[in-house]
Amino acid sequence: MTSSLPRGRHRREPVTPPSISIPIVIPTPGRARGRHACPSPSRHHSAYELFSQGQRVTLVLAGLVAVGSVVAVGPIAAGAALIAGLTVLYAIVLLFKLWIVGASCDSAVLRFDAAELPRREELPVYTVLVPLHREGKVVPSLLARLSALDYPHDRLQILLLVEADDAETREALPATLPPGFELVLIPPEAPRTKPKACNVGLERARGEFCVIYDAEDRPDPDQLRAAVATLRALPSWVVCVQAELRYWNPWTNWLTRCFAAEYALNFGLFLPGLDRYRLPIPLGGTSNHFRTEALRELGGWDPHNVTEDADLGIRIARYGWGVRMMDSVTEEEANSQLGNWLRQRSRWIKGYLQTWLVHMRAPMRLLRELGGRGFASFQITVGISTFTTLANPVVWGLTLCYLVLGPEPIASLFPRPVLYTGMVAMVAGNLLLVYCHMAACLRIGLYGLVSGMLLLPLYWALISVAGYRAVLQLLRPSRRHYWELTEHGLVTERCAEAEQPEPLLGHAPTGHTN
Repeated sequence: MTSSLPRGRHRREPVTPPSISIPIVIPTPGRARGRHACPSPSRHHSAYELFSQGQRVTLVLAGLVAVGSVVAVGPIAAGAALIAGLTVLYAIVLLFKLWIVGASCDSAVLRFDAAELPRREELPVYTVLVPLHREGKVVPSLLARLSALDYPHDRLQILLLVEADDAETREALPATLPPGFELVLIPPEAPRTKPKACNVGLERARGEFCVIYDAEDRPDPDQLRAAVATLRALPSWVVCVQAELRYWNPWTNWLTRCFAAEYALNFGLFLPGLDRYRLPIPLGGTSNHFRTEALRELGGWDPHNVTEDADLGIRIARYGWGVRMMDSVTEEEANSQLGNWLRQRSRWIKGYLQTWLVHMRAPMRLLRELGGRGFASFQITVGISTFTTLANPVVWGLTLCYLVLGPEPIASLFPRPVLYTGMVAMVAGNLLLVYCHMAACLRIGLYGLVSGMLLLPLYWALISVAGYRAVLQLLRPSRRHYWELTEHGLVTERCAEAEQPEPLLGHAPTGHTN
């Protein structure tokens, strides 16, 4: 496909109305469908396989080297070297996160006043992709929110992507959809994932721009117009803008409080910091606004990757294009039940592991395409951060052993430089990360969450549990590409409003700040 969009290292530069009856399209499997059909990523660039041949050889050699090292220097010395390596990785992650969060203060996120947004006659056709699976609970409110978008209905194409055998969602839809809505039935074939559904929708997209919204999303009403203004103000090599994601029910319980603080830090400070230095941005799963032509040239989403959003963000960077953050908010429902939260978080971690393995199949090529800073950022944000999540229980166990049994049993594992570095990383580094979460909550008016951030280490322990669950699934071929469904509608908006505390004197209540 020929594209007018430029490639290269540009990312480092500054910067007829549809019928109201339900249109149903059932794609034909096994062949290209429609004039906009686009290829998925090749198998080499897909999570279809866990390891490439080169990675299998590397794993075997690494295992032989590890065994040989233990035999050559002894288990104690090898253990000390492993602890030293872990300590260095922890220090790198902490310093990088603190540096990026600090850089977010200078991030040039584009903002537009209402008067600066494009007028009706200037707006192009916009496609909204809404993948749905067993979402009968939230369908009525979803249709109401999308109908309330401040965008002309005759220029809005909203594709409801529903599995053909998903009777729950189909029965929840009205017999006649609002103007601009279309129902697209997805063949119930493996892999049954969100990215596969989105690729089917992309083939039918008529819009110059397109965006993904999840079933429980509450985007700012003017978000589409703001995205048009942002993408038109940016050079053509910026092919995606990511809106800020927040939760509308942070007060439900302790779990949602921690989840809301985590989102506040990630989307409010960390990703804008990556934006500041034009580093690869692992996209969030919703409210990514794309130039449709560019998305097709990239091949859409990898249907076998369960964090297709993060993978696509890295592929955009490798292609020489850019992602920017935009000043608009989409609110989501935070998981309030532990089992539901674990399933969702395990899927995210599994997908991050898939993404790291896929892009590390040719490390030198990745280095050339991302550049040194981009390569290092990818390793830390996608690779090392996930690995340290898995290493946390080991480090915590050694710390507990030290506190209960004293230093003698494990002293040989901790030479003084390693011990002091590890203590600084654990105490000072984690306190600074807790402080960053507090600052992120204050930024968006979640003042009541600040004191609860002292319990964040317990939340991090839950993330490690989800991490090991993700690894076990990744190693099982039958569960490797399995999309564990996140149940929505556990908390009603009325309950969330009743749980919200009274605003502090002199402060505005929690809500959008843009």
